[in-house]
Amino acid sequence: MPILMAICVVVGIVIGTFYAKHFSGNRLNIINSGSNRLNSLLHIIDDQYVDKVDIDSLVDKSIPKILAELDPHSVYINAKDVQTANDDLKGSFSGVGIEFNIRQDTIHIQNVISNGPAERAGLMAGDKIVMVDGMPFVGKQVTNEEAMHRLKGPKDTKVKIGVLRYGSKKVQEFTVTRGDIPVKSINSTYMLDKNTGYIRIKSFGETTYTELLIALAKLSQEGFENLVIDLRDNTGGYLQSAVQMANEFLPKGRLIVYTQGRKSPRQDYRSDGRGSYQKMPLVVLINEGSASASEIFAGAIQDNDRGTIIGRRSFGKGLVQQQLGFSDGSMIRLTIARYYTPSGRCIQKPYVMGEDKEYEQDLITRYEHGEFFSQDSIKHTGPAYHTKIGRTVYGGGGITPDIFVPEDTLGITNYYKQASMSGLILQFAFNYTDENRQKMASFKDMQALSDYLVRQNTVDRFATFADNHGLQRRNLMIQKSHKLLERYINSRIIYNMLDESAWNMYLNQDDPVIKTTLDVFRRDAAFPQKPSAVEKPAKKVAAAKTQVPYNELQLSSPNILAVYA
Repeated sequence: MPILMAICVVVGIVIGTFYAKHFSGNRLNIINSGSNRLNSLLHIIDDQYVDKVDIDSLVDKSIPKILAELDPHSVYINAKDVQTANDDLKGSFSGVGIEFNIRQDTIHIQNVISNGPAERAGLMAGDKIVMVDGMPFVGKQVTNEEAMHRLKGPKDTKVKIGVLRYGSKKVQEFTVTRGDIPVKSINSTYMLDKNTGYIRIKSFGETTYTELLIALAKLSQEGFENLVIDLRDNTGGYLQSAVQMANEFLPKGRLIVYTQGRKSPRQDYRSDGRGSYQKMPLVVLINEGSASASEIFAGAIQDNDRGTIIGRRSFGKGLVQQQLGFSDGSMIRLTIARYYTPSGRCIQKPYVMGEDKEYEQDLITRYEHGEFFSQDSIKHTGPAYHTKIGRTVYGGGGITPDIFVPEDTLGITNYYKQASMSGLILQFAFNYTDENRQKMASFKDMQALSDYLVRQNTVDRFATFADNHGLQRRNLMIQKSHKLLERYINSRIIYNMLDESAWNMYLNQDDPVIKTTLDVFRRDAAFPQKPSAVEKPAKKVAAAKTQVPYNELQLSSPNILAVYA
């Protein structure tokens, strides 16, 4: 019997191996063969290469190239960058509580977070950081990454910061005890008019839904009857946060989104009917910078005919990533599924695996094709689908708004473009803020500070400053671009003195998208209507005739200026 059993085991192994090789497509063998070759290659290099090689560094450089052969959104994040990559989505980080920018190789504190560690220690907006932990910190060594490395750290640890305060030549030293610093994903909540509440969401993180409920409660106290959710330039975040948000506005049982992949079975996300704002008139604002979770939310609202989408076509990211960590602290974000809006459309724009150059250039291509200025220029690459009441929507390339509002470039001149792209406007705004901080400190709201700045003729002051820094004064062009120059300059000063919310309120005052939105509410047209027998194209607003290169648009975004620590 023992001999017979042994023979059976051997025969079973032989048969199993045969079937594994010949009927499974050799899949497992291929994977093992590939990974073995990679491991062997690294071992050979480590053992026999002519010079000593840092294998960890070699792997760090190789993994991104492997992932680059997949889709454009599967990425590798090395261990030292993982914390930074997760901070915005986590809702908080441990640091000193300042918002800073780097000018002339020196850290300038732009804002101090209220009741944060830095404010409690005595640091102020306008201070220049010149020393950290007793060592000089100026010059070429000062980068955003190095500054965050030195200023961030575990909670309750201490850091000594030496600053130069405006009007003083003596370095003052402060000891700051690091603490938890909240990262807000909702940066603006206020009333656009007596009936209309406005919420701007810049990302979808762990705390976004909680922040939304707080924002809605605030607007409820002010008696809002209509709601605008601004997702422009919101690049996304957690899918679950978008689902929670959509649930707040949809009746019970409505499909919000579903995901599906080769190894990920279909998963439906539906509303549970517990939302408190299921019948409130709703408008969602999007543009070419709205991606991922922003498109999930906008798609759920559009496909369920729950509200009106206004703006320009969104980015077109319909892929779902999962974070997978390695033992050394690094991680990859690997695409495991696609998501689909309630009508069944995947809004992922086309891409070729391993060739992401055209994918990265897509927004520039859209601009050059005229899409930012005419809805007729939008190229739909996917099939047509239909919303709950039968309106036509398209997949394969972002969410197309129900009402198209073109990019407004009226008043653009070569002088304005040079002033913007050279960074002179930002430099002037920073200098003006530092020199006049005490005078402006009494203005606690946007409108009062805005009225004050108009009286200061900041455009003329800027023109003189720019002339002294290599940009020749061009009076006719300055006159033509006066409104744009004043808007840009004053918005930056308001941002420096107050916060991002005040900056946003200022820019919204004459924003064509906001004006269109308010008109929709005035006409009681926020709820989409069932299309007639001959469906009319989506409404659009006339475009300005002047066009400028794509990379010269949206120059006043604060996200490129400030870093948190």
